[in-house]
Formats: sequence, C-alpha cells, structure tokens
Amino acid sequence: MSTSLLESQFNCRPLRGHCVYFIGIGGIGMSAVARILINEGCIVSGSDLRISPLTSSLEGLGAKINTKQDGSFMSSETDMVVVSASITEDNPDLKTARKLGIKVVKYSQILGSLMKEKRGVAISGTHGKTTTSAMISTILKTSGLDPTFVIGGEVPDIGGNAHLGKGNLFVAEACEYDRSFLNLTPQVGVITNIEEDHLDYYENIEKIIHAFGDFASSISEDGLLVVNDHDNNTVVAARRANCKVETFSLDNASDWCGEVLSGSSGLKRFRVFYRDAFFHEFSLQIPGSHNVLNALAATAVCTFIGVDKDSIKTALASFRGANRRFQIVGVKNGITVIDDYAHHPTEIRVTLRAARELYPEKRIWCVFQPHQFSRTRHLLKEFARSFQNANRVILADIYATRDNDYEKTAMNATKLYEETRNSGIDIQYIPQLSDIVNVLYSSVSPGDIVMTMGAGDVWKVAYDLVSRF
Repeated sequence: MSTSLLESQFNCRPLRGHCVYFIGIGGIGMSAVARILINEGCIVSGSDLRISPLTSSLEGLGAKINTKQDGSFMSSETDMVVVSASITEDNPDLKTARKLGIKVVKYSQILGSLMKEKRGVAISGTHGKTTTSAMISTILKTSGLDPTFVIGGEVPDIGGNAHLGKGNLFVAEACEYDRSFLNLTPQVGVITNIEEDHLDYYENIEKIIHAFGDFASSISEDGLLVVNDHDNNTVVAARRANCKVETFSLDNASDWCGEVLSGSSGLKRFRVFYRDAFFHEFSLQIPGSHNVLNALAATAVCTFIGVDKDSIKTALASFRGANRRFQIVGVKNGITVIDDYAHHPTEIRVTLRAARELYPEKRIWCVFQPHQFSRTRHLLKEFARSFQNANRVILADIYATRDNDYEKTAMNATKLYEETRNSGIDIQYIPQLSDIVNVLYSSVSPGDIVMTMGAGDVWKVAYDLVSRF
C-alpha cells in the first residue's frame, strides 16, 4: 500500500514504524484497522474499557492495550491518535492527545484514506452490512483476488474481521452513524436497506435517507451502486447516484432476482435471474430469506468486478457466516444455543423468523439485551412487536453506549418489558446476565432453542450456558 496519501493527510512520516494509538481499540471496526496497520509495520497501541477476544488477538500481534483510558498510557512519541465514533471530547485519553498536540483522526477518516489506495467496495444499509461484506470478501478471496477487507464481524473462514491483501480491491463495511461512510471513496457501493436507526444522531428518517443519498452520490461515475429496490427509502437515496445502478430483490421486476426453492435442514436453495434471464442456481448454509437478499447483492457486486458465476456459487455454498450472525455456539443435551447480533426490531424479527423456519416444532427462547437507551426509547413499540416467533423471551438490562444522562432517565428496561408483555408475549425481565444463565440452566429442556440477541455483551450468556451444560 502506498503511504503518500496518509503522509499528506495526516502529516506523518512513512507508515512503517509509525506510532498509532487507538482510543476504543476493541471496537470491531477499530480493531480491524489496527490489525491492518500492524501488518503495515506500524507500532500500534490503544485503550478500551473492556477486554475482549478482539483486544487479546491484537495483543497477540504485538499491540499494547490498557483498560484505564485515563491518559496515562499515551506517549508523547505517539504520531497519530485514532478515535471511534463513540469517543467524546471529555475522554481522558483524547484530552491528553489534544494537550500533547498529537494529530487526532476519526476511524472513518483513516479507513477512507486506506481505501483510496485501492479499488473500493463499500457496503452500507441499516441491516445486513456485515453479512454482505463477509460474502463479498469470501467470494473475492476464494476466487484468488486477495482483497483487503474491514468487516464489522469476525469471519473465521477468511481470517477474522480484517485482512491486508495483495490485490487491488478494498472491501469495507460502511457505517452511517455520524455520516462516517461519507469519508469513503468507493467505486462500488451497496445499500441493503434504510430504516430508522441512530436517531440520537439523525433525529428523523428524512435525514437518514439524505445521508444515504450523499453516500450514493459519492460513488465514482464509472462504478456501480447495488440497491434493494423493494425498500422505498433506498430507491429515494439511489436517485442521487451518478453511476450505474442495479437493483435486487425477490421480485422479478429487479435487475437481480432471487427465487427461493427450498429452505429445509438449514440449506437455502435459490435461483438467480439477471434481467429476466436465468443466471445460476445457488445454495446457502445460513438460514433466512434475508440472507438470500444479501447473497444477491454480493453476486451483483462480484459479477461487476469480474468474478465468474461458478466461483460465486462455490464460495456462497461454503459460506458459514460471520460470528454473532445466527452463530451456533453449541449443542448440548439436545439444547441448541445460538448467538446473534440483532439489536434493531427488524433484525430481531427476521432472525426469529429464520429460526422458526429452521426449527418449526421447537420451543424458542430469546434472550434480548437492548442496545442504547436512546434506540430503545425511539423504537419501543417496534421492539415490543418483534418477538412473535419466540415462545419465551428473557429481557436483560439495557446496554449503555453513547447515551447521555437524559436518555438514561427517560428510558429503562422495565418500560420495554411492560410494552412487550402487553403485546401478548411471554416475557421475563431479569436484569443481570449471570442470573439469566441460572434461570435458563434450570428451565430449558432437550429440544429447546436458546437465542441470545443484542449488540452488547449478551453473547456471554450463550457461552456461559454451553459451559454449564
């Protein structure tokens, strides 16, 4: 990778040997970029309040990480500080960096600079970004194109959440929060869907659609934008594109159309048609019609890049998904434990629907940990209606991140519990994760399905429960 752009933008000396400090290094995107910079020869350090497998992995690569985040770990020799979108100006590490006069950049800025050195592929949308990014990266890697990629989830089959490839392609998950994706310069873009989310930043759906329209207009004129045209908000945003636009859906009116053939035993078989002509028949190991849509988007992107249809078919057939996306953590004593990142009502609904299709006669337990007080408040009624395919629901306390004092006083988990119970759902409110494990251990029976859901640390329940069994 050429370093000239980074040198000019951040006034830094050549990348190798450069000291970069990440505030919030344990985040999925931050850890991915940190991994790439380590591979480029940077001296990487950072801080995060929580220890995780991601921070442990980075330490194994030589990164020095502390959990105090009090400013004491930052050296005056640090050349550049990278901050995640969740870091505020009152963070002691950031205040120390400002005091020392160290260059501070956002994660999305450095991601955009890295992308400019290659042919960028950016996957955006309220839902499905991680799986679609993982599919595209898997197809490109197994086809021998060796892309660089930064994905918002661990994908074990291709080496994790990041890889520094020798090819000229850079695949990145493009997050809309803080308009971060506008720092990217893709030749190829995807918009999977657009819904209300991150309302602590955007205020309303109109501003969200406008931001996605800005993203669409940022794609180079010789490139491609792939959009779900059964999402009206996405159609509106796509009108701002200056490049070729191709659509996908399960309707034959789209450029890329999927026809689901079967979904038994966890295998999804489907035919793909391109502009009304038969393209190929594919299969997926991961359940849910929403993943057929993700596969259609990935197929459109990789076909534009130049991957042949047989290579796409082979890669999709072997694709086992990203961690925390319908991930089977274990099957013990006839009880299947699954972990999923779903933290928006639509994601909960489609994931539970996929579980019901896969296990039509089984009792499904859903353990849900709300993510953010503000998201819970804005989408309260939608959350309450999203658990229809679960037999039993256990609600944990809200996982706080980026929430101010007003949000923490305006919303609590009890309100979500009452709203959900009033909608006819069998729900328990058990605030602490450790207590949830105890209740599950004494209550579940052979044949039951236990699904943990949320963007916080609810995954611990899944692993602790399997360990107890």
